[in-house]
Amino acid sequence: MTTIKDSVHDHIEVSGVAADLLDTPPVQRLRRIKQLGTVALVYPSANHTRFEHSLGVYHLADRALAHLDIAGQRADRVRAAAILHDVGHSPFSHNVEDVVARRTGKEHDDVDELVTEGEVAAVLDDHGVDPDAVAALIRGDGELAQLVAGELDVDRMDYLVRDAHHTGVPYGTIDHGRLVRELTFIDGDLVLDEGNVQTAESLLLARALMNPTVYSHHVARISKSMLRRGAEALLETTEIDAEQLRRMDDHQLSVALRTHDASRAFGRRLADRDLYKRAVWAEMGDVGDDLLDASHDEIRAFEAEVAADADVGEDAVILDVPGRPSMRESTTGVLVGGEVRRLDEQSTLVRALQVAQREQWRLGVYAPEATWKPSGRPPSACSASRPTARSSAT
Repeated sequence: MTTIKDSVHDHIEVSGVAADLLDTPPVQRLRRIKQLGTVALVYPSANHTRFEHSLGVYHLADRALAHLDIAGQRADRVRAAAILHDVGHSPFSHNVEDVVARRTGKEHDDVDELVTEGEVAAVLDDHGVDPDAVAALIRGDGELAQLVAGELDVDRMDYLVRDAHHTGVPYGTIDHGRLVRELTFIDGDLVLDEGNVQTAESLLLARALMNPTVYSHHVARISKSMLRRGAEALLETTEIDAEQLRRMDDHQLSVALRTHDASRAFGRRLADRDLYKRAVWAEMGDVGDDLLDASHDEIRAFEAEVAADADVGEDAVILDVPGRPSMRESTTGVLVGGEVRRLDEQSTLVRALQVAQREQWRLGVYAPEATWKPSGRPPSACSASRPTARSSAT
């Protein structure tokens, strides 16, 4: 058994297959992947990694398994999936995942080649754990996958508390101990036991407060957009392909961006925190459906149109259109009067949070500070969707 001191859960005891998985290269790589990507450019202490998060997910999964009285090989598969659930992440976590997925068709939970081959597979085999079954759990397949890849999983229980701790904000505090203790399976669905509507609400409230403050902070969104543009330039102009980029760590991608001509400007700006500024900051109600639902190629065409209208180079304009708001956790099942009900059908608070999420949504147009001054109106490409946008230089 290995005991590890953790900043969130205090001492974490790791044993069996999970302990042996810790020293495999795919898991050790997670030490070099920041949990929050470019958020450290907003909160300097947000330098925690996917490695420590994976330990936290393992710890909570282990506690949940004990509470649910799940043991043996079924439990070992879940413990292995908890340690391995993030090994498929690209550098800077989710920040360049879309860039990679467009070229490979693979998301971060597509980990079959990492789990079913090489050292990870050898460790799993040594412990009598089926690598294919573990990969399936990470993809979200099977009843027990709900513990690590569901609406009410230990993954989000850990990252909310951990992200709040390392950024220093007070909004991600949840009672993860009670959440774990109140988990139960009803007809194959993982739900919260009777009397826990407020417990479930607390999870969604924490997520709703963390989103504008941390995850979608405008500086984090600007730096993420610049990182994506730099990664695209790297893939389009060098011999580096998406599969190679997918397996880089943060340091390798940062160096690659700064050492190739097409991406050098973005790499330098990110390294020096010389970030673009907001030229347009538009609410959802001011943006038409054609722009909300635009494909990547359509957005790039809009960017070219804005750049031409402003008489600047195309690299000087970034159009950031988030996906439509969603709250996956709102479908969490809660036992009420002996009946499993969806949280968004039971909770007025959750419905209010869904409205707030829509109101917090913003479209952004970013540019170097000296490119243009905010005009009070959106550039022409956005005007095609008739927004009345708020402009900002901050």
